[in-house]
Amino acid sequence: MSKKYKFSDNDKLYFVTFTVTDWVDLFIREEYREILVNSIKYCQKNKGLELYGWCIMTSHLHLIVGTTGNALSNIMRDLKRHTSEMLHKAIKVHPSESRREWMLLAMERAAQKFSNSSRFQLWQPESHPVLLTSNKMAHQRLEYIHNNPVVAGFVTKPEDWKYSSAIRYYGGESLLEIIDLPPLTI
Repeated sequence: MSKKYKFSDNDKLYFVTFTVTDWVDLFIREEYREILVNSIKYCQKNKGLELYGWCIMTSHLHLIVGTTGNALSNIMRDLKRHTSEMLHKAIKVHPSESRREWMLLAMERAAQKFSNSSRFQLWQPESHPVLLTSNKMAHQRLEYIHNNPVVAGFVTKPEDWKYSSAIRYYGGESLLEIIDLPPLTI
């Protein structure tokens, strides 16, 4: 793997994206989004995850993260593993999941392609952590993730997307605890 896409410095912030296998629009259901939110909360409380920005889209999740202790690579690995297991179970038992068989088949095929030991691959293998080398770069990524729902046509203003930190940066209450990025200086 390229050195460019590794967590090389736990004292820095990173931009990370988790993408569902085959870009399946998994997160159209509230229950599935809640699994992600609750898992991130757990990592914040128990693993030292610091969250500066986030956005859940229908097929992927963007994060701007840091840490106060545990290695980011370990936190991200555990987050992906746990959410994969929990979402797999949720898909199997969701009473009105009309796409169940199709999604499970896509994720089983992905496991055959990407994994040596798993029978189910919910997330694409890479999360491509990008080291945010400056406050300006962090703010650019934050603006990018907050505008994702606007560009997708889900909302007209970033702060209207419930599953994002944009609401917090505009003065409202976010579903997840956020650490504010330092203001940009000109």
